[in-house]
Amino acid sequence: MLFGKTILITGVASGIGARTAELAAQLGAEVIGVDVRAPSQHLASFIQGDISSADGVAEIARRLPKRLDALANVAGLSGNTGIAQTLAVNFFGLRALSEAVAPRLREGGAIINVASIAGYGWRANLDRAKRLTSVEGFPDVEKLAAEHGLKNEEGYPLSKELLLLWTMRAAHQPLFKDRGIRVNAVSPGPVETPILQQFRTVLGDARVDSDITRVGRAGTAADIAPAILFLCSDGARWINGANLATDGGLEASINAEVLGF
Repeated sequence: MLFGKTILITGVASGIGARTAELAAQLGAEVIGVDVRAPSQHLASFIQGDISSADGVAEIARRLPKRLDALANVAGLSGNTGIAQTLAVNFFGLRALSEAVAPRLREGGAIINVASIAGYGWRANLDRAKRLTSVEGFPDVEKLAAEHGLKNEEGYPLSKELLLLWTMRAAHQPLFKDRGIRVNAVSPGPVETPILQQFRTVLGDARVDSDITRVGRAGTAADIAPAILFLCSDGARWINGANLATDGGLEASINAEVLGF
C-alpha cells in the first residue's frame, strides 16, 4: 500500500525514525529523511535540518519536492534538555513543519504524529493544553514557558499532551481537512531505543519499570514502525483525528486502573 508513495520522515538517524524509514523503503516508498544528524542507512533523499526553530523549519520546507504523500513526525526529545527545547521540537516545530508541508501533500495524504503514553494526562490538564495549543505560529518558547510557569520536568509529558490535542484539532482545520489530509497520532509506551535511558532520567525508573511490567516487555522500534506506515497508507483512508495506542496494552491497563472497571 506504500508502493510509489513519497514519505517524509523526521528523526531518521536512530530509533523509531530509522526503522520506519527502513521499512517504508522495503514496502516500496521513496523516503525523504530529516534529522539533525546524518543516518547510517542509505535513503533516497536526506535533508540535514533542525525543527527547533522557525528558520530551521523554513529551510527544510524550502528543500522539499513539490509533491508528497505523507509526513511522519517521528523526531522528538526526551525532555533532558529543558522544557523550552523539548516543546520547541516535540510540539511547536512539529506543528510548524506539518503546516509548511500541507500544501505539498496530495489530496488524501496523511500526517502521522508520534506522541506517547506520557501524554495520557491531556484530559486532566485540558485547560492548559487548550491555552498552549492555541498559541499561533512559532513562539519564543523560553518566554512562553516562563509566562505559564512551566517546569523543566513537565517538558516531555506536556509536549505530548499538546500534540495529542492538536492532532484532533488539526484533523478538522481547513488547512488539512479541505484537501482531505488525514492527521493521526500513534502513542508508544516505553520503547527500547537509544534514548530510553534518558526517559528513565526524566520520568524516573519506577514509572518506566511499572509501565514495562504492566505489559510484559518494552516495545521495539519494529513494533511501532508498521503502525506509523499503516496510517500513511490508503488502507487508513477513513481514519482521521485518531490516536493509535501502540503500547502492548499499556493504555488499556491504565484506563482500567484510573476508571475503575
